[in-house]
Amino acid sequence: MAFSLPFSSQEFMSPHPFPFLYKPAIMFYLPSPLLLLLPNISCLFSPFMASLVDTLVVGCVIGDVVDMFVPSITMSVYYGAKQVTNGCNVKPSLTVNPPKVTFSGHPNQLYTLVMVDPDAPSPSEPSMREWVHWIVVDIPGGTNVSHGNEFLPYIGLHPLIGIHRYVLILFQQKAPLGLVEKPNSRPNFSTRAFANQFDLGLPVATIYFNAQKDPTKRKR
Repeated sequence: MAFSLPFSSQEFMSPHPFPFLYKPAIMFYLPSPLLLLLPNISCLFSPFMASLVDTLVVGCVIGDVVDMFVPSITMSVYYGAKQVTNGCNVKPSLTVNPPKVTFSGHPNQLYTLVMVDPDAPSPSEPSMREWVHWIVVDIPGGTNVSHGNEFLPYIGLHPLIGIHRYVLILFQQKAPLGLVEKPNSRPNFSTRAFANQFDLGLPVATIYFNAQKDPTKRKR
């Protein structure tokens, strides 16, 4: 189940009544009709899921990449032995090969995974937002991405300037996607537009991490 709220991480207005989403520098305004629904909305979040949403808001993933959503599936991401958690740092040298992504989900449902960089080519001037690194579709629930169809091949990370966020977004499909038209290019991809095109709705899980250019080894 997902519930969309009509605001983004860029709307710094008055404090909202979700204590787990409130940060001094990130405040939101809820229209009055939504205030009537607050008792029902808040019960949709377990403490664990609430903490996931909190980090996505603070990291501006909700706003820059996806709209507000209620996580309903647990997802794990590993680059080798390195577990990826929201906001952690990953060295680009570890990302040559695709990460191992597993998630719970429903065995009789299919899912789509999208991985993007919203900070390309630099966080201060993200003129290529979003750069799409990977898309896998038709993944059965309760498995990993190796059971799906690679819609767009994975490419490793190459953050040249500054610290980049890399976001993995999982959607639940309403039907098999099969062979569909691939994006014309990787830069200026839109996760929202892709989800709208294939009627994917809001995400069911999202994880993001940070990466910056590996330091150059000095010659002795």
